[in-house]
Parts: sequence; structure tokens; C-alpha cells
Amino acid sequence: MLKAGTAAGDVRLSGAAGRWVLLATLLGSAMAMLDGTAINVALPHIGATLHASIGSLQWVVNAYLLTLAGLILLGGALGDRYGRRRVFVVGVVWFAVCSAACGLAPDVQVLITARALQGVGGALLTPGSLALIQAVFHPDDRAEAVGLWSGLGGVAGAVGPVLGGWLVGGPGWRWVFLINLPLAAAVVATALRHVPENRDDSATGRFDLRGAVLAALALGALTAALTSAGGDLLGAGVAAVPAVAAGTLFVLTERRAAAPMLPLGLFASRLFTVVNIATVLIYGALGGLLFFLVLQLQISAGFSPLLAGLGTLPLTLLMLLFSPTAAKLGERIGPRIPLTVGPLLAASGALLMLRIGAHASYVTDVLPASIALGAGMTLLVAPLTETALNAVETRRAGIASGVNNAAARTGSLLAVAALPALVGLTGEQYRSAHAVDHAFRQAVSVCAALMAAAALLAYAAIPHRLPERPEPDPEPEPEPVP
Repeated sequence: MLKAGTAAGDVRLSGAAGRWVLLATLLGSAMAMLDGTAINVALPHIGATLHASIGSLQWVVNAYLLTLAGLILLGGALGDRYGRRRVFVVGVVWFAVCSAACGLAPDVQVLITARALQGVGGALLTPGSLALIQAVFHPDDRAEAVGLWSGLGGVAGAVGPVLGGWLVGGPGWRWVFLINLPLAAAVVATALRHVPENRDDSATGRFDLRGAVLAALALGALTAALTSAGGDLLGAGVAAVPAVAAGTLFVLTERRAAAPMLPLGLFASRLFTVVNIATVLIYGALGGLLFFLVLQLQISAGFSPLLAGLGTLPLTLLMLLFSPTAAKLGERIGPRIPLTVGPLLAASGALLMLRIGAHASYVTDVLPASIALGAGMTLLVAPLTETALNAVETRRAGIASGVNNAAARTGSLLAVAALPALVGLTGEQYRSAHAVDHAFRQAVSVCAALMAAAALLAYAAIPHRLPERPEPDPEPEPEPVP
């Protein structure tokens, strides 16, 4: 338990209270991260069991990412208003219930629906975990705490494929979801006992439900257009019209709302805008790589689910060992170098994956690529997160966390939606080793280009040193809603 008098903003990382807070927030975000990455290894087996097409498998991934990305801003706002711990715990429970529904799904349509609902739980718990760290820890410990959270959270994402491979090859793919239940119980018990409640006392007024709905509609329509378009660019353009309309209405709504879900004034900060664009590029590349890599390893290279999951083991180990160090390095030398070199290293790892083919060796083909990818992600993740949060006022930690998380999920969402059609993998072709190999090589090249673009953007637009955190400015009067 926290000692009497220990309040948000006073907790030290070196004390027992700080370790409990870090454990609760880490386990909660790790649960969502594990689930999001473990599912990739299970996709071929889900497809075989439920007789699903590649389009349905894309939706198994994207239904979750869609609601997560579309509602994560609202999740951050709810935490700021009603209590970050309270909303975090509700999200964990919701996530666990929907995980049970996924594990028991009788067909792919039910699985997709349950995954969409699971994303709602993720939207509640994910921003709350980082916002709790920002608000609870003493300012002198925040950078290190964020580094630990980022690194160990990244480890959870990398462990996901290994755990998923073991579960798929053992008790079956349904346990990829069912394993969340005991983990969620541990998170809830720890959070209720050891994490202090905190909120933004200035957060008042109505919630921007219209904005949340429009954001989800825009992302959903765009995802559907990218998933169903195939190689027909004209058809993709026509299908994207509803997404453009919903997106335009979303921007207009946010400009006029008294309490917008996404305060557009955040993007008056050039640094905040740039780092979130870089986040979309980096996590789009990573999401695309992970989606295609497990297909390539299992379908083309003939790896078992467990060995395919082990393909990202070096990424796990590197982030586990060196992310806190990378956070301190970024704090000492500034974000520009890590956010330039990191994506370039990750891009080199992607290009090394071109060696993975029909007779690939784990040691000579998979391992070097995974090491390079892991080195790049280890170097960039903590500075990326810290830069995004440092660009706004402390009182907006929840919404800043939500925006940055939404940027990451949106990048993955769009990559998984667009890449299969872009590289010609449609219908039942994911069962063909030749078709998967051809598509994989094109997809890897695209992902490497996205990483390189993020590096170029960081070098050109992110400063050597982070500026002082901005002081609160008076909020402008909102335009009247017609």
C-alpha cells in the first residue's frame, strides 16, 4: 500500500510504491501489447480452423486496431476527468471479458466482432497506463519510468509472437486470448491496492462523443477501402470517399466543440505534430513487417508456430536489456540522434529480411534481421514517447498519451489494411508459399522505406534538445456550434 501522504507527483521510482505503480501500469499495457502481437502468429491457424480469407484475417487484426485507434483519445479524456486509475481498471476488466469472447468464438464473424469490442477496452487502459506514470511519479523520475515502461512494454509486444507460437502449437490458438484472464485479475488487484487515484481537476464539460464516432467512422471507412480495393486504384479512391467525408466532419467538429476529444491546438506545437507523424510511419512499418513476417516464416519457410514466434526474440532481449539505457541516452544527447539512427537501423533490419525464403535458416537469415530491427526499435521507442509528452503541458498528459498511442495504432491499422492488396496478396493466396514469398519481398521494401522516411523527418524537424515543457495558455473561446 502507498504510505499515508504519498500523492500523485510524489512517488519515487526507487521506493516500493513506485515499483508497484510501474508493475500495474506495465502489466496492463503489456496485456494489450501481448494480445496485439501474439495474434499474428495465430492467423494461419485461425484461417484454417474458421475457413477465413486473407481479407477476414486482416479484419481479425484491424477490427481491434480500429476501435483502439478511434477511441483511444476518448479513453485518455475519460481518465483525465473521472480518474486515471478508475478508467484504467475498467479498461482491463472490459478487455478480459472480450478476450474470453474471442477465445470462444465459433466463427470468424463472431471473432471479428469480439476483437472490435476488445479494442474498446484497449482504448481505456492503454492511455491510462502511461498517463498514470506521468502524473504519479516525481518529475525527477519520470524519464526513467517512461523508459522502463516503453522498453518493457515493447518487450511484451515482442514476447507476444513467441508466446503465441507456443500456445498455437500446444493448446491451440484460442488460448492466445484466454490467457489474458488471469493476467487481468493480477493487474486489477495490484492497481486497486497500490496505485493512487489522480485526475485533471480542470477537465469539465461534455464529452465529445460526436468526435469519437466520426473518428471511428473515418478510420473504419478508410480501412474498408484499403482492405477491399485490391489493385484497383480507382475503386480504392471511390471507396475512400466516405472516409474523407467523415474525416472532414471530424476536423470541423473538433474545431467547434467546447470540449473536443482532440484539441487541435495541440498541433500548434510543431514538435508534437512531427513526432506523431514519425510515430505513424514507424509503427506502420513495424505493423506491416510483423504481419507479413509470421506468414512468410510459416507458409513459405515452413517454420513451426513456435519457431516463427522466436523470429523476434532478439527484439525482445534487446529492448529488455537496453531500453532504460536508451531513455537515459536520449535524455542526455537529445532526441534527434536516436530518432534518426533508430529508424535507419530498423530499416536495415527490414532489408535483411529479404534473405528469408523457402529454405531460410533461423541463425543466418532470421537472426541478423531481427537483431538489426531490435537495435533500431530499442534506440527510438523511449525518446519517441518522451518527446511526444514533453511537447505539451503536464496537465494534458492523458490526451497527449492518447494522441501518440492513436498515431501508433493508426499506422499499424493502415499498413495491415493496405499492404496485402498493394503487394497482390488476396483471397486464399496466403495459403500458397509462392504467393506469400512474392508479396513478402515487396512488403518488406515498403516497410523499409517508411522507416527511412521517419528517420529523414526526425533529422530535419526534431531539435537536438527538447525545449522546456510549455506553460499553460488560456484556452481560446470555442466557435459556436451551428
